[in-house]
Amino acid sequence: MALDITQLLSRLTDQISTIIVGKRPQIEDCVACLLAGGHLLIEDVPGVGKTTLAHTLAVSLGLHFSRVQFTADLMPSDLVGVSVFERSTESFVFHPGPVFAQVLLADEINRAGPKTQSALLEAMEEHQVTVENHTRPLPRPFFVIATQNPTDQLGTYPLPESQLDRFLMRITLGYPDRASERALLAGEDRRAAITRLQPVMTPEQLLAVQQAVLQVHASEALLDYLQALIAATRSGEWFVEGLSPRAALAVLRAAKAHALIGGRGHVAPDDVQAILAQAIAHRLVPVAGAGRGSVEQVRAMVEAVPLP
Repeated sequence: MALDITQLLSRLTDQISTIIVGKRPQIEDCVACLLAGGHLLIEDVPGVGKTTLAHTLAVSLGLHFSRVQFTADLMPSDLVGVSVFERSTESFVFHPGPVFAQVLLADEINRAGPKTQSALLEAMEEHQVTVENHTRPLPRPFFVIATQNPTDQLGTYPLPESQLDRFLMRITLGYPDRASERALLAGEDRRAAITRLQPVMTPEQLLAVQQAVLQVHASEALLDYLQALIAATRSGEWFVEGLSPRAALAVLRAAKAHALIGGRGHVAPDDVQAILAQAIAHRLVPVAGAGRGSVEQVRAMVEAVPLP
């Protein structure tokens, strides 16, 4: 493992941890999701730092950041852009929307209607948008961080399964512990602190690290273990429906990214276990009578599947 990659990733997580205090595991999940080329869904109550995390990550990587507040009246064209006729040129000129960014924060995504939510599907999956029969590529890298309020809150629209599947990982930040909250109360405003941050990695370095993730080795035994976990989700014992091959590939990429953050050139079972609940729980529905949520059900399944 190249030492400079390990140092870069350590500096990145250290810097984000100065703003989002006491949440290093969640920060590492966020970075792993980015390195794996996926998109991140953060589900939590308002005010726990979801937006701040996205902004801090973008600034720390020197990436173009864009934020869209999803509301009930947000239209797809507000997101992807629109062509406007200009008399000076006697032609239609495309005005790109906020989706043309390297880090897009889709804030409170489940407060917008399904039509606007679905406008993100092509962008997230293909890294391009099609407007009026013209396909336009999005910048590279392209990373969507969507925040979601609990679905029992007023004015929310649950994300459909097809869109949930586009998110590589789903995490929650949760409330800070007592020491971390005291640091927040005694310290300066986090938004002011972000303005003084300097990038610790260039966009070109980030693209190189994303390629390095693909080179992390997964042994035959590791793949056997991963397939055993995938098979368990499809057995009917734990979940209504099992994981798709696309989800299996997503788990492997996330595990490789987690290994790279840990400074290892190979994937260990611990890497798979560390990211599994975040990578698959939002794609699965526990069987009737399980008495657990999807995250707890994934963890119980992991306990039941023997290590290689």
